[in-house]
Amino acid sequence: MKFTEIFIDRPVATTLATVAVALAGALAYFELPVSPLPQVDFPTIGVNASLPGASPETMAATVATPLERTLGRIPGVTEMTSSSSQGSTDITLQFDLSRDINGAANDVQAAINAARSLLPSGMPSMPNYRKRNPADSPIMILSLTSDVYKPGDMYDTASTVIAQKIAQVPGIGQVFVGGSSLPAVRVSLDLPAVERSGLSVDELRGTVSANNVSRPKGYVEEGTRRWQVTASDQLHTAKDYVPMIVGYKEGSAVRLGDVAKVEDSVQDVLNYGTSNGVPSVSLVLFRQPGANILETTAAVRKLLPQLEASLPAAIDLSVTMERTATIKASLNEVQHAMFLSVVLVVLVVWLFLRRARAALVPGVAVPVSLIGTFAVMYACGYSIDNLSLMALTIATGFVVDDAVVVLENIARHIEKGMPAKEAARKGAAEVTSTVISMSLSLVAVFIPILFMGGIVGRLFREFAVVLSASIAVSLVVSLTVTPTMCARLLAHKKGEYQPGRISRGIEWCFTTIQNAYTRTLDVALTHRWLTLLVLMATVALTAWQYVTIPKGFFPQQDTGQMRGNISGDQSISFAAMKEKVIEIAEIIRQDPAIASVNASTGGGGPGGGSRNNGSVYISLKPRDQRQDGALEIIARLRKKTAHIAGATLYLQPNQDIRIGGRSSAASYQYTLQSSDLAELRSWEAKVRQALLGIKTITDVNSDFQDKGGLTRVVVDRDTAARLGVAMRDIDTAMNDAFGQAQISTIYAELNQYKVVFEANRHFSTDAGGLDHIRVKSTDGTLVPLTAFARWESAPAPLTVNHQGQFAAVTFSFNLAPGASFSDATDAVNDAVNRLGIPETVQHNFAGSAGVFADSMSSQPWLIVAALLVIYLTLGVLYESFLHPLTILSTLPSAGVGALLALQLCQMDFDIMGFIGIFLLIGIVKKNAIMMIDFALDAERTRGLDPKQAILEACELRLRPILMTTLAAMLGALPLAIGFGEGSELRRPLGVAIVGGLLLSQLLTLYTTPVVYLFLDNMRHRFLSRRKQPHLDIPAVPSEA
Repeated sequence: MKFTEIFIDRPVATTLATVAVALAGALAYFELPVSPLPQVDFPTIGVNASLPGASPETMAATVATPLERTLGRIPGVTEMTSSSSQGSTDITLQFDLSRDINGAANDVQAAINAARSLLPSGMPSMPNYRKRNPADSPIMILSLTSDVYKPGDMYDTASTVIAQKIAQVPGIGQVFVGGSSLPAVRVSLDLPAVERSGLSVDELRGTVSANNVSRPKGYVEEGTRRWQVTASDQLHTAKDYVPMIVGYKEGSAVRLGDVAKVEDSVQDVLNYGTSNGVPSVSLVLFRQPGANILETTAAVRKLLPQLEASLPAAIDLSVTMERTATIKASLNEVQHAMFLSVVLVVLVVWLFLRRARAALVPGVAVPVSLIGTFAVMYACGYSIDNLSLMALTIATGFVVDDAVVVLENIARHIEKGMPAKEAARKGAAEVTSTVISMSLSLVAVFIPILFMGGIVGRLFREFAVVLSASIAVSLVVSLTVTPTMCARLLAHKKGEYQPGRISRGIEWCFTTIQNAYTRTLDVALTHRWLTLLVLMATVALTAWQYVTIPKGFFPQQDTGQMRGNISGDQSISFAAMKEKVIEIAEIIRQDPAIASVNASTGGGGPGGGSRNNGSVYISLKPRDQRQDGALEIIARLRKKTAHIAGATLYLQPNQDIRIGGRSSAASYQYTLQSSDLAELRSWEAKVRQALLGIKTITDVNSDFQDKGGLTRVVVDRDTAARLGVAMRDIDTAMNDAFGQAQISTIYAELNQYKVVFEANRHFSTDAGGLDHIRVKSTDGTLVPLTAFARWESAPAPLTVNHQGQFAAVTFSFNLAPGASFSDATDAVNDAVNRLGIPETVQHNFAGSAGVFADSMSSQPWLIVAALLVIYLTLGVLYESFLHPLTILSTLPSAGVGALLALQLCQMDFDIMGFIGIFLLIGIVKKNAIMMIDFALDAERTRGLDPKQAILEACELRLRPILMTTLAAMLGALPLAIGFGEGSELRRPLGVAIVGGLLLSQLLTLYTTPVVYLFLDNMRHRFLSRRKQPHLDIPAVPSEA
């Protein structure tokens, strides 16, 4: 008994097994995690170190370099970049995909410990690390606003209560609190008053620090009782500090209020945040690499009522940005597309077979195959995401093929009068090898994808496995469930089935098509060389189109969110930068497509940075409430803010796929790297000018900032020595005047706050404040700084950037409207190469642009690998070297159709289009397999010659070929015409498949039989030539 007959004879067991598969898949579906894309992230860790008051150059030399030396020795580090700004260094480590992030974190901590002895002793704390990629977009932003509370008070609540609880949520990598800083008592010295008092700044600092202490006092025991000893040694508010006696002059007490302005303020006044036009404090939430976005945001949402209850009534907590809504909407759109694909596929079967019972067979086989795939996804640890759902949507057209081939062949026998059960046995047996060949060769297409390296390979590995699993499930269903259902559902008594008007009309249409095909096929076979010439022309056209078509990486998605950078002049003050940020944020807020906008400046922002930068996070209204896409909105806002002098707005849409650890103002990066900083500075200017002249890119900017304002104090050392003034005292005096120090700590129940000691801000607004500086000499007298020093202005770097321990510059840019990624990268390469950069300066693309360059070079090899795997698979199945070539001859027409469709729809040939080509390789060869299987069987079993066999195969297999091709085309059609959330990612895939199937269907019906006969003739000629010498050898006469 054959395999299929077991299930035909046991319909109850077959039914129960089918239900079991469906139940297993359904249960798995509800257990699968949900995410926008497969959870594939480079393990990325950010290291931060601070040294208040240190210049960017000092931070780079004394902090970044020692850390980089130890961190660079960690195994698996693929990229290390650092950015040093005023008082802060941020280092980003990106590891190989094979590294576990927790193990990498342990190695990072060990490297930080190893560098401890190399770091400056004045650092307030050891460097810390976070498991977060600074280039990632936030998953949620919470904003605190109030008409009563000051920003510092809201910041205190946010950092002390809210951030601590949110940080405990699984999946949260970092909670950045911005818009202000912790409350503090600020002591701002009036330097002339200090000078008149006869006190030094050092004496004042020591006195204030000594009057605010908190130390153990012990306890007192008396008999059976015990008392804890405490004292009023802590001063908590500014009014407690004002009457403090700091010295005496001529017998009169000098109080702190006499020589300083004391106020309740914040630790860092150079911070500002706004949310929708209102001053605010924001909590920016980032996920850990590999964390599920929807699960993490859902956990935070669940925590919000508890957080709101812990806030004072006058503070409002609102969610101003969240990615969940757009992700869910995108997944819903794909699910709707998948449902529509199933309906269209069943409709195709009904149109061709014209019987509702026949349509019920794929109506069961397709859902069971798709639902059963969820069980495989669960076993593999995959998620429900855009790629896996797209794979299932495309699979709708694949999985029906096997069922259609079996169903159509069984229906053909029933239409000839054979009993249904017998027809099921014979029909299934006839096409078993065909179905197996189709499925195995289709799965073989995805083998090269499984071995693709890098993040692109990891992303599409899940896509390939899900498709392969659905095909495997459908193969089993088509050989078990389909013939069993046909044996029961298609059985009818003689005269029971009477075709209606619609059925007769469809039958007439199909007969007309078949007759026309038979006539035109005769013409093609008569003019074989012309047909072969057309085939060769499609090969040449495919190669030409591949070279000339504009290419891209991943489609730019409209996720409903944008991020931006506001870059001010390098010498801009905080007050001026604050006004620029407020003005630009208000322009953005007034745009009709904007739902909310958060902006901030100062403090470096979530990704670090210099003081002349501001950050913007924008949420767009839902797609059905706005007319324009994200790129159109960006272009509009760019024009609206172009008139603002001294500041430039750079915007980019948030993407589900972002590669690299650089946080830049634009989407794509190009880097220069050299061990010679002077040489790097020279070439940075030349490359920047070259990039600004390229029309295919826009928003060109550089992170090289060396034009910040600097006042250099030049000390006459001989004069200073003669006056008894030491350099250490000079540095201390200038730091007292122009820096700030946290000289004491105020301890509270939930947090600790600082006493900030500085000169009054109006002394540091210009270099004139140097005139008021006095330095204590060795004999105790106060010597004016002007007595032994002069000062001059000079440019200074605002940031110092490294890549792999060497000085580096990163240019970032966006694509100009209508420009493709390949056009932009080619133009950048041409412009840079014309400059003649020496070998001592390394230059290349980074981030997504770098991965794009690598993927473009590997694409042809992947196609070749896929073709080779298919050839080997088919060669083994057919035990032939030539027949696989006949099947592979169908592919060029599909390539032409796919590339032509993308060009007509004005789409770049990107990764999604490339995957579409891969899928077409598996789809279009099914037509040839159905023809050749039938022709070979006719030659073997009935002794037909090749021409008769292939003609009969073309005639009898036309209906299943049209059915399977139309089913695959309609299965991809919802993706091609989709306009909902996430359609940018789906449409190139659908367009490539639909376009490839349209053209290949037209051509392969003619080229396949011609190639079959051509190769068969070649085989006979080759065999006859091998036999000819033996036939012509004359007999040798025997010697008598």
